[in-house]
Amino acid sequence: MARRRAAALGILTVILLAGCSGEKRAVEPTPSGSVPQPSSPPATATSPPAPSTTPSASTTPTSTPTPAPTTSTPARRVFRYQPAWPFTSEAGAAAWQRSYRSGGHQPWHLDPAETALSFSRQFLGFKDLKLITSRRVTGDEAYVGVGYQIDTGRKFTAAVVHLARLGQGKDAPWEVVGTRDTDLTLTTPRYGATAATPLTAGGRVTGVDEAIRLDVRQASTATALGTLCCIPAGGERTPWSGKVTYRGATDPVLVLIASTGGHNQRTERFAITAVRHP
Repeated sequence: MARRRAAALGILTVILLAGCSGEKRAVEPTPSGSVPQPSSPPATATSPPAPSTTPSASTTPTSTPTPAPTTSTPARRVFRYQPAWPFTSEAGAAAWQRSYRSGGHQPWHLDPAETALSFSRQFLGFKDLKLITSRRVTGDEAYVGVGYQIDTGRKFTAAVVHLARLGQGKDAPWEVVGTRDTDLTLTTPRYGATAATPLTAGGRVTGVDEAIRLDVRQASTATALGTLCCIPAGGERTPWSGKVTYRGATDPVLVLIASTGGHNQRTERFAITAVRHP
């Protein structure tokens, strides 16, 4: 009996020691359908793992630091075209800005569509062009269609006027610099070429029984410096050419205009280019 008690006590001691060692822990069966309770964390803190040198595979975006505000001066606007109308230079545009800021003088300079329409009707004298048929503004450049409407209600575009902002500041005015040509083109003389009288002009035209008129103008003068009327033409992209003599040029840029019409109204299409006066 004594030996059996000693053996039983020895077994009990081993079991108790195994339960207190921390190396293994018995888990009682969990009743069906219940959620097992989490074990208590160990009382002693463990050291954090060493940082990994392998990039994390996490897809969570990291925050980007806000850039410090810049103190640089905004880039100066660069005018890359010939100033055809209404100003002859950036200094002229700046003079208008001062008058606008002080008294609101001629606010239409800030609207490319109004500028294109004024150019066609007032400067070129095409009074029968009364409509804005299209308008596209991208940054400091604009393309504005000007045209007319016939009795049936159909609208036509006589030309798409190209404009660019001239000068500095948010209130820099719009300047006419050319046209985007389609079925009446003016490719001679080259844009920005040096002018000389007589001036040889040419391009291509699509139409029937066309009569192309040439005019030479400058922004500072209300009347044409020279006119040639008219050059007979017609067909499908048929070449046309003519020579126009002019005099009295004083502006640094001259505007050469080719126009035609006579079917539905006096002026139905026009194209312009800008040349340098020596």
